[in-house]
Amino acid sequence: MKKLLSAVVLMAGALLAGCAGTPAAPATTPKLSVEESCKFLNADTFTPSGTPKEQAAQIGQHYQEVADKVAPEVGGPIQQMAEVMKQVAASPTGTKTDAQTAQLTEQINKIGQYCK
Repeated sequence: MKKLLSAVVLMAGALLAGCAGTPAAPATTPKLSVEESCKFLNADTFTPSGTPKEQAAQIGQHYQEVADKVAPEVGGPIQQMAEVMKQVAASPTGTKTDAQTAQLTEQINKIGQYCK
């Protein structure tokens, strides 16, 4: 079950990623609509590389960039996911705990309420 949830979280990371290496949009840039945000998330192809710690840091950074771009309804949960992944990256192994996996799953479910 833990591996399944990890796979779901990694898959969500791949879906929620997309503009790796692109700077975050300035605060004055209008955010995407919910519909545009969902299309953006579904087209996202970000793939982290390196050690588990490096991957967690890359995912956390990417989530932050995505949260700044998308509609607040989906950006809020993505921001929470970014914070969790930053905690994972700061851990000695870069491995998610069961509690962190549950937090990520909860946020993915919140996004799913808007992006069906």
